[in-house]
Amino acid sequence: MKQIVSLIFISIISWSAHAETVYVTDSIKFTLRSTESNRSKILKMLPTGTPLTVLEKNESSGYSRVKLKNGLEGYILTRHTQNKPISLWLLNSAKKKLQKLQAENNRIKAELNTLKGENSSANTSNAALTRERDKLSNELDELRQTAANAVQLKHQRDQLQERVVNVERELEQIKRENQALEDSSNQDWFLYGGILSFIGIFLGLLLPKISWHRKTSNWDTF
Repeated sequence: MKQIVSLIFISIISWSAHAETVYVTDSIKFTLRSTESNRSKILKMLPTGTPLTVLEKNESSGYSRVKLKNGLEGYILTRHTQNKPISLWLLNSAKKKLQKLQAENNRIKAELNTLKGENSSANTSNAALTRERDKLSNELDELRQTAANAVQLKHQRDQLQERVVNVERELEQIKRENQALEDSSNQDWFLYGGILSFIGIFLGLLLPKISWHRKTSNWDTF
């Protein structure tokens, strides 16, 4: 009984192997079968370079039990596998990687051209903004100059207004003085007129008396 168990154990060991990845050789397709026989059911045709995970190897039958990436398990002749991909598969893989890199390179070039266009547009916008800034700066300087002139004009206007007010005050003072002089002159003329009227009245009263006195004197002489 122990010998039978030992034989079974040894058989299992001979079938067992460490999990490793192998690849289908050559450039043709090979069959993945359901059992270790070339007459068993074909599960799938495996193209060159198909990666397989080895589950067991049977040296006596020459078959290996393998597993595909999609989980499908079956048997394939061990001689149709090798530990490294064949050159054609590597070449195709390299071509695919190269195409992918070229596509990525083209995408990067397109993005670079787009960035260059955006940079050119940004430079144009920057130049336009610089011109606009200079224009606004000049306008601001003009406004400041205008404001300074306005302040100066306001100061001059205030001075002129003050002078006008002073002149108006002086003119009003002169008018009052003229009015006072006119009033004084009118008073003088009124006084002179009164004096002349008094003199006239006085003479009018005095002259008749003088004439009468003369006549009386003449009569006395005769």
